Amino acid sequence: MEFFRRNSLILLAGLAFALLAAYFILTDKAEYTLFPLGLIAIYFALFYMESTFLLVAFLTPLSINIEEFTNFSLGLFVPTEPLLCGLMGLILFYQLRNKLIPPETWKNPIVWAVLFYLFWILVTSITSSNPLVSVKFLLARLWFIIPMLFFGSRVFLKPKNIHTFLLLFSIGMSIAIMYTVVQHASYRFGEKESHWVMWPFFKDHTIYGAAIGMLVPIVFGLYFARKYNPLFQAILLGIIFISLVGLYFSYTRAAWLSVILALGIWALIEFRVKFSVLASIGLATLIYLFFAWDGIQMEMERNKFEHTTENFGERLQSATNVTTDASNLERINRWSCAISMFKERPFFGFGPGTYAFEYARFQRPENLTIISTNFGDGGNAHSEYLGPLAEMGFTGTIAMILIVIAIFYKAITLYYKIPKEDRETRVLLMAMILSLSTYFIHGILNNFLDTDKAAVPVWGMCAAIIAMEIRLKRNQ
Repeated sequence: MEFFRRNSLILLAGLAFALLAAYFILTDKAEYTLFPLGLIAIYFALFYMESTFLLVAFLTPLSINIEEFTNFSLGLFVPTEPLLCGLMGLILFYQLRNKLIPPETWKNPIVWAVLFYLFWILVTSITSSNPLVSVKFLLARLWFIIPMLFFGSRVFLKPKNIHTFLLLFSIGMSIAIMYTVVQHASYRFGEKESHWVMWPFFKDHTIYGAAIGMLVPIVFGLYFARKYNPLFQAILLGIIFISLVGLYFSYTRAAWLSVILALGIWALIEFRVKFSVLASIGLATLIYLFFAWDGIQMEMERNKFEHTTENFGERLQSATNVTTDASNLERINRWSCAISMFKERPFFGFGPGTYAFEYARFQRPENLTIISTNFGDGGNAHSEYLGPLAEMGFTGTIAMILIVIAIFYKAITLYYKIPKEDRETRVLLMAMILSLSTYFIHGILNNFLDTDKAAVPVWGMCAAIIAMEIRLKRNQ
């Protein structure tokens, strides 16, 4: 609550801008929001860098893509991306003068993995089939990663800032969810309407579901991290209820499954299951799949459940329908295109951000579905791991996998090192581990790190993990 008292002016300004933006959007004058946005961003980024950083967490779920409201061809999420871009410039300036980022940050394996990933994006941007698109992709990655990951490692050295960041993200998400649920209720929670009722805050139900999947462990972590007064405790319970309602009515199978699997990850960490046991289970599973694959394939072909159903059980079962479910078949089509693109350019790929411009000619007639487009203008590869394979070659996928390994290795080992007396830090760290696990599980089926909705919480939580380790080492 101290954050709200100290930064009431900033929060009021943010709320005023949101109301003003809503008015302009409703009156078809969305481009008018850009001028006041620029002035607000410059002022607060200059004089309140830390508060601006924290405010981004609240604004991220409520940001809108101006491309959908204006004649601009540039996809830009406002107000978050202008704020992050401005912060990036200031951070680079201060880093050159005053060494703004803690020196211990550069020793963390998460940072090493991210720097290698950025380096490879730069290399493959030079060899790209469309260098302009790839350079834009690189710049977008930089204005997400530099403020959130590098500057975040400094901001989160204050433990209260981690709590504040997660709380502000939760509040912003709860507002977006309430808006969506009210909209959805007016259509009697129909399945077809679930694909777009979250607009303009979210493009569709997949990114909306992924964001709620990340939110669920966070709000439970905030609730159990410390004792609150009865009023604030009731507010957190309300946010938990809102997040669970939003998760259910998102009708997003990947989000449901990722939250369920996150519970399994919690059990593995909490009960300290040894890696050798996990490896043995994994090996036994692979052997079973190898010998039983024909039978499994026959069962999958008999599965006729469609993802268009509103029934929870049937919708989950539709995840293995590879015969009639158009969503699953289109995802297989995109993956097949990504693999074919990799085979043509295995070392450098077609260039970061170019998948949407290149995959059309790699579509095979037998893989096309009723939602496929001959021009290949349907989006990305639907995978955080196969997308880099097509765009940046084998090394691109390795770089992405190294980031995931580094995140969970450092986070889980850190969890075991933090004293049990430091309950808040342990609970929040576990919440962030589970939240990140929902995203990277979801990342097998979708990729959203090119949007603020996923990039801000993901890189922000990584920065919090780095800061927790720095603080622990300094205390020791």
